[in-house]
Amino acid sequence: MFGYRVPAPDEAMLISGGRRGLGGAPFRVVTGHGKFVLPIFRKTRFLTLSMCESEVTETCVTRQGISLHVRAVIAFKVGNDHESIINAGQRFLSDQDQMSVLTGRIFAGHLRAIIGSMTVEEIVTERQKLAAEVLDTSKTEMAKIGLIVDSLQIQSIDDGDTGYIDAMSAPHKAAIQRQAQIAQAQATQASVEAEQVAARNQAEYARQTAIVKAEYSAEVERAQAKAAQAGPLAQAHAQQEVLDAQTELALRQSKLRQQQLVAEIVKPAEAEAERIRVLAAAEAQRMKIQAEAAASYDRVALDRMLIDQLPQIVKEAAGGLAGANVNVLNGADGLGEIAAGLVSQGLTILDSVRQNLNGPDSSDGRRPSESSGNGNGNGLLQLHSRKDGKDDDGRVDVD
Repeated sequence: MFGYRVPAPDEAMLISGGRRGLGGAPFRVVTGHGKFVLPIFRKTRFLTLSMCESEVTETCVTRQGISLHVRAVIAFKVGNDHESIINAGQRFLSDQDQMSVLTGRIFAGHLRAIIGSMTVEEIVTERQKLAAEVLDTSKTEMAKIGLIVDSLQIQSIDDGDTGYIDAMSAPHKAAIQRQAQIAQAQATQASVEAEQVAARNQAEYARQTAIVKAEYSAEVERAQAKAAQAGPLAQAHAQQEVLDAQTELALRQSKLRQQQLVAEIVKPAEAEAERIRVLAAAEAQRMKIQAEAAASYDRVALDRMLIDQLPQIVKEAAGGLAGANVNVLNGADGLGEIAAGLVSQGLTILDSVRQNLNGPDSSDGRRPSESSGNGNGNGLLQLHSRKDGKDDDGRVDVD
């Protein structure tokens, strides 16, 4: 709009003409808003409120008489209050670049004064203290010209060719180098130890891997061996089962054969033995009856009959030896003994018959009849030889 002026956010608008400003200033200050300005009757100028920079490079002498080349940078600006704007506007409105030049000169003077009261060690080691003292001493002068300092930085301190700073820093450099060497050695040692640990870990991993591979290979081989043995083992089991079945069959056949032998041999033999026993008992009963009957006949006639039959008995006894297996151990003496035995047995038989005839049944005085021993042949005694019997002295027993 015509006659309406607005300053930028980092500017102050100075309006001259008409009424005076605050405190009798020759202009009015407007910041942050616009203002109607009458043309021709009023004049408008703008003062920057932005940050400015000034660089200071100065040769200073310390309290020890050592020259130092100091380089510093100052960051400043016009104050935001009306008084600072009025002071700066009256001094720098026509040439605002002079603010940096004047600020640098002010700080250079204060910097020389403060460094002159300090030693090189203090300056080098306490830069922040140096900057704070320079700011404190220059604050009043800067406020008079409407400027405020935001920051002061000492960028470099150099003693030129004197070598004082280098000499001062030599012990520290040596200590630092020593520490650096120690740190390097420790780092190297740590690196070597780390490499050794890594090598051990790698070797352990390789060992574990080899063990696992070996176990896996062994397991595979066992499985393969087991698979390879499965066929022969199955065949062996099958053969064992066949053998077991054959053994069981043989046992059953043996039992069956045993039962058959019992049925075919033992039972018939037992039946035959029982038959023979029954027959023998019957024969014995018959002989007893005959003996009892013979006892009733004349003993004299019986004795004569027995005497008459004695040669025949001996003959029959001798004839019974015809089929016997006679082993003669002592030659002619043995044959004589056999003959004597036969005669002795005949006499023994005769004596036995006489004793039977003299039993209690013959006490009644009856004598056997003459016809009792001739019709049916009951009076004849038959001798049976035991073909397989032989006593301990080599003689043949005749039953």
